[in-house]
Amino acid sequence: MEPTIRSVLSNGLVVLLREVHAAPVATFWAWYRVGSRNEVPGITGISHWVEHMLFKGTPTLGKGEFSRLVNRHGGSWNGFTWKDFTAYFETLPAEHIGLGIRIESDRMTHSLFDPEEVESERTVIISEREGAENNPEYALYEEVEAAAYRVHTYRHAVIGYKSDLLAMTRDDLIRHYRTYYTPNNAVLVAVGDFDSQALLARVREAFEPIPPGPKPPPVRSVEPPQEGERRVMVRRPGGAVPQLQMAFHAPAATDPDFFPCLVLDGVLSGFKGPGVFGGEAMGVRSSRLYRALVERQLTVDAGSSFRPTLDPTLFEIGAALRPGVPPERVEAAVLAELQRLCEEPVGAEELDKVHKQARAQWVYAADGVSGQAVLLGSSEIVADSEYLARFLDRLTAVTPEAVQRVAAKVFAEVNRTVGWYIPEPARVPEAVVHA
Repeated sequence: MEPTIRSVLSNGLVVLLREVHAAPVATFWAWYRVGSRNEVPGITGISHWVEHMLFKGTPTLGKGEFSRLVNRHGGSWNGFTWKDFTAYFETLPAEHIGLGIRIESDRMTHSLFDPEEVESERTVIISEREGAENNPEYALYEEVEAAAYRVHTYRHAVIGYKSDLLAMTRDDLIRHYRTYYTPNNAVLVAVGDFDSQALLARVREAFEPIPPGPKPPPVRSVEPPQEGERRVMVRRPGGAVPQLQMAFHAPAATDPDFFPCLVLDGVLSGFKGPGVFGGEAMGVRSSRLYRALVERQLTVDAGSSFRPTLDPTLFEIGAALRPGVPPERVEAAVLAELQRLCEEPVGAEELDKVHKQARAQWVYAADGVSGQAVLLGSSEIVADSEYLARFLDRLTAVTPEAVQRVAAKVFAEVNRTVGWYIPEPARVPEAVVHA
């Protein structure tokens, strides 16, 4: 990847600029240090709802104007919310990158929260929530996370709980917006075909007049060590086959054990990339979970997931069973693979395969201005400036002994939460007999 210029404006706004001259394209991102991690019961889902409201316009760019301008200039734009952050972007022909600066500086402080739009969006988000609830995999995931986290706010779903979505007010949304949408709580990222010094001057002109806000309230909750296996069971009509999910408390992105955990994830189900959202796993068919579960006809799929986060997170494993396979047999097979990692060092050939997958994923992640902007922005929030700069060096320095040590620590029984989704026959309404 090309070098990155990092600047901090007088109002605390962090700016990351990377020149990439392969094509006349540029992308501009605004990242805010707010997500479901910053929510408490009563306002869960508020970060995601505020994100929706920032597409409703400002006094100078009314509803629909953002989209019209970006489309007219041949660009694309969107936004998303996650546990640690909320992000917005515009990807445009390079000569129109100023439009991204204009949009993001405007809605950082002037976003409208029209009462009718707030109520309209309430309906949209509740519908999104109900759609997720109907997905067996998501329903189980939410139960497992809520059981694994007893204290930390990562236990809250990004979409929020339905009772909170029904009760939240416009004043709640505005208060959240004014608390977290400040320059001293944001990171701007631009990647593409531009001159960094010239673009930095334009960014300063647009953003530096925005005054900093008070420091947002800190997240003080710390998840205590788990002291025994936890289990959850979801039984409901719907879903073709049983689903298994396991969750293990695992280190944050800045923890020394983070990179051994990344290697574990690669060994179990293929390496997925350096970023928060990863990518499509490489080497799935030769991975341990695939060989132990799918090749043996126990499950239709199986995989693991581990992502960089600001606070300690979960290492997750999931599988969808083949019809007729006893759930106990699948759980025993997964635990056997995890135990093998705890007792036997990963071989040099298998470790080298993960390293090669990581190098390939690194190339794919750097292919395109948007992918690089995602890596830069998310890493700035959840890790540190060294995370990307030394990523491959740190990963390839992981030894088999470190992998075995971290596996024994993370996959310990006392650190485990197990969830099962068991589909039941659809309930047939009782016949109504009329006299």
